[in-house]
Amino acid sequence: MLKALTIASFLESIIVPIPLEAVLVPLMQAKRDKLWLLALFATFGCLLGALLGYMAGYYLFDLVGEWVISNFADEQTFQQVKQQMHTEGFWFILMVGVIPIPFQIAMLAAGATEYSLPLFLLAAVIARSIRYFGLAAVVYLAGNQAERLIKQYKWKAVLVSALIILILWAGIKLI
Repeated sequence: MLKALTIASFLESIIVPIPLEAVLVPLMQAKRDKLWLLALFATFGCLLGALLGYMAGYYLFDLVGEWVISNFADEQTFQQVKQQMHTEGFWFILMVGVIPIPFQIAMLAAGATEYSLPLFLLAAVIARSIRYFGLAAVVYLAGNQAERLIKQYKWKAVLVSALIILILWAGIKLI
């Protein structure tokens, strides 16, 4: 079961457009004695996928980067994006990892701009831990009502999480 969850999380993070939550929450409800372990393995699988996505962005951009820049932007714009990624990338990755935007965007952008791999992984660990351990906490506290509560309050939770990240981001910039 844990291997299958890790593989499903890995695949969800790189190619499968179906949110892992659709499987993870019922599994956590059925296996409450292992719900923290399930959250850990879901996070681990996602991190493996994130690492692969980062590497794809890093190495594929070397192959097609000049073509992308010449057809969709210019070198100066790309350098500005790269600089912004290096200064704001951690927060960008953290935000994309928490809100329901495909995480592949953050993975590929981080790799293509050669963003720090350790910082990328740290942001990914934090973001995905918030997501999966947050679900585990809801299941732990709400039991069989968890799915209903998650459906009912998902967007409010996303908004609150995003606001907290934005406030922290702004606070760090002011320091």
